[in-house]
Amino acid sequence: MRARFHFGVFLQVALLMANGGLGAEPATPRSLRAAAAGVFTIGVGVQDRIPERSGNWPLLTAQFSAVTPENCLKPDPVQAAEGEFNFTRSDAFVDFGGANGLQVIGHCLVWAKDDRTPPWFFRDGANTAGRDLLLARMKRHIDTVAGRYRGRIAQWDVVNEALDDGTNFLRPSGWSAACGEEFIAKAFEFAHAADPKALLIYNDYNNELPAKREKLIRLVRSLREKNAPVHAIGLQGHYEIDRLPLADIEATLGAMRELRMKVVVSELDIDVIPRGKWWADGGKHRSELAKVDPYREGCPPEVLTRQAEQYAQLFRLFRKYSDVIARVSFWNLHDGQSWLNGFPWRRVNYPLLFDREGKPKPAFDAVIAELQRAGK
Repeated sequence: MRARFHFGVFLQVALLMANGGLGAEPATPRSLRAAAAGVFTIGVGVQDRIPERSGNWPLLTAQFSAVTPENCLKPDPVQAAEGEFNFTRSDAFVDFGGANGLQVIGHCLVWAKDDRTPPWFFRDGANTAGRDLLLARMKRHIDTVAGRYRGRIAQWDVVNEALDDGTNFLRPSGWSAACGEEFIAKAFEFAHAADPKALLIYNDYNNELPAKREKLIRLVRSLREKNAPVHAIGLQGHYEIDRLPLADIEATLGAMRELRMKVVVSELDIDVIPRGKWWADGGKHRSELAKVDPYREGCPPEVLTRQAEQYAQLFRLFRKYSDVIARVSFWNLHDGQSWLNGFPWRRVNYPLLFDREGKPKPAFDAVIAELQRAGK
């Protein structure tokens, strides 16, 4: 306890000095978590090994109120083989969050993609697992994982990415093949039983696009008809510079407001190297794009300015729907740790509010300014 107290004092002193010094008049808050207080929670997805990386702690604890582990609570790391649970990394992560006053967000209990689910889930010897066996395995997994962290994980992404990008309602998977839509409702039922106080989220990407938005609305209504305890919808928010679908995002937020459904922006960033062409025309541009690395030596100031303006537009919209939005989480702590340095091809990227040294970028100032307007 003594060491934790000293660490907290250190952070308070550091923040005071950053905001004008000890004994000075309080300056404008330079902390996202302070600027967002009373608006919505500000969170961040971070690498699983954050408990071992003390150099990241000051930035994390000064700026954010909630943390999501990138991988260690996903089905495969937790239970790669049936009945063989591995909680070494997740225990350390949850302990770290609790010790530092951070809400922990669990990601995720069920991922509705076959290549993201351990294959044994879908097998019954030489045969494909049927509905009853698959649901029993899901229940055991959720009971064990969510039950282990009952009262210590504030929010769970219960089901991740179940909606189809094409003409189907649900993404084809072992889950939907055996159980249809029922597996989604059952996952929420099991998660609520395992931890009745956790906020339970359905999480997906491209929910703002019109066709997928209609599927999302259908899913919310269907889950409610089944009395499934779904509390919020997660909008992943992986956007590209100069291509922010602001009108579509607002339409989705408005639809959730009408449904009286909370929203979390679960994985926010703005890629400065547009990647949409990677999937166009059957992937025929990929060899060409894989050589594109325009900002290897640094991102031009005019690009960072455009990014800042677009982050401001996003947060202006988020403030407008602050009655709907419960949390906004960035995906990774700073540019150097962003997944977008390697997805969908390797390049030097700059999608977040902090640079590779953890220093604020123009986008940070833009977001702070918008958050401060919320209280005026």
